[in-house]
Amino acid sequence: MSKFGTLVMGPAGAGKSTFCSSLIQHLRANKRSCYYVNLDPAAEDFAYEPDIDIKDLISLEDVMEEMGLGPNGGLIYCFEFLLENLDFLTEPLEDVTEEYLIVIDMPGQIELYTHVPILPTLVKSLTRGSLNINLCAAYLLEATFIVDHAKFFAGTLSAMSAMLMLEMPHINILSKMDLVKHTVAKRELKRFIDPDVGLLDDDPSRKLAFEQPGDSADPDPAATQNVMAGASFQRLNRAVAQLIDDFSMVSFLQLDVQDEDSVSAILSYIDDAIQYHEAQEPREPMDAVDVDMGE
Repeated sequence: MSKFGTLVMGPAGAGKSTFCSSLIQHLRANKRSCYYVNLDPAAEDFAYEPDIDIKDLISLEDVMEEMGLGPNGGLIYCFEFLLENLDFLTEPLEDVTEEYLIVIDMPGQIELYTHVPILPTLVKSLTRGSLNINLCAAYLLEATFIVDHAKFFAGTLSAMSAMLMLEMPHINILSKMDLVKHTVAKRELKRFIDPDVGLLDDDPSRKLAFEQPGDSADPDPAATQNVMAGASFQRLNRAVAQLIDDFSMVSFLQLDVQDEDSVSAILSYIDDAIQYHEAQEPREPMDAVDVDMGE
């Protein structure tokens, strides 16, 4: 029997916990069972009480105080401790049935998703063996990133890095769309949904200083004039954007947690990725009720 879940990830401030709350509210409103897991050892306030809370095992505040670690080092220590005591997480999940959607709320330090092997190890423990959870990663990126095109591509690169690192079904989400929907035209927004490297060329002030007529065919990015003028950094931004475009792996869904249809659409993509509906047993229709209509 398979189990089903989604791993809600993304940088700090992307709205992960808010999305989890809206998703749980939507599931409950539609009479669908859910199981909420908090794996953020620094989280304090919850709209819905987690069924499993990592702070019952270890908290970031205690680690920082007792071990003398900073926030990032403390977080990594918390996850290493979780992996050493994995029964804390896996034993309660053994009893979760296939009717449930397991919603796992992750912390916002992107190191966990990009270059530290802790999360891939955790994912393997959840998706294999007796648990056999069909997991889908939901990576949130704040929609306000689109105001700064270079910043948007940096966030997109982190999403692609997480996709390659975790090797699992993955959807990318632009959250907080309500903050930009009145400031960005729909036609322009489409270029962010499927990232377009040409976005970096739209601002004339960002044109590469060493790509003017008369410049050498292969200018030196380390040259003082190029570094001071910002041309080297602009060239780096373009190389990153071109890498994303060449792989053609990243596209985004739009999320407005205040719009139930938006949350429902995201859920439908998650269900498709984990094949939730395909695994559900056919249900017998309710027996017909004889009604005496009288004379």
